[in-house]
Amino acid sequence: MSNVVDFLTGNLILNLSILAWAIAQVLKFVITLISQGKLDWRHILSSGGMPSSHSAFVCACAAAMGYMYGWASPVFTISAVVAIVVMYDAANVRKAAGEQAKILNYIMEHWTEMKPAIFGKELKEFLGHTPFQVLMGGLLGISVGLLGAWLWT
Repeated sequence: MSNVVDFLTGNLILNLSILAWAIAQVLKFVITLISQGKLDWRHILSSGGMPSSHSAFVCACAAAMGYMYGWASPVFTISAVVAIVVMYDAANVRKAAGEQAKILNYIMEHWTEMKPAIFGKELKEFLGHTPFQVLMGGLLGISVGLLGAWLWT
């Protein structure tokens, strides 16, 4: 077990969270490659898309905490609350910000008169997630957290 814990951070739960995030990021790349037929390396480190790496990260942490310290423990409670807040934000607040960016980008693209200097850079539209993407990221994180905690404790 110590080799797994010592490998990245020295903390099994943090390592499992990072692993869940990395798997989600690679899955985004693969899903884009299959669904759109193009190599888009931006998905390796970007936010948004399927599955939610934010959800995978926090759910791996919460699942490993629950498994290792008990489902009624204060540390699981705190990690579960943080996971719920992050997942809500991913599916609602960040999704709305992405929709607003689409509208603003459309306005900037069709602005025929002088563009103010503020419109120099296109806004990132791919910020948030659909509820399904959040759910899939959460399930991925729970799976990695539980399986990893089971294997290495």
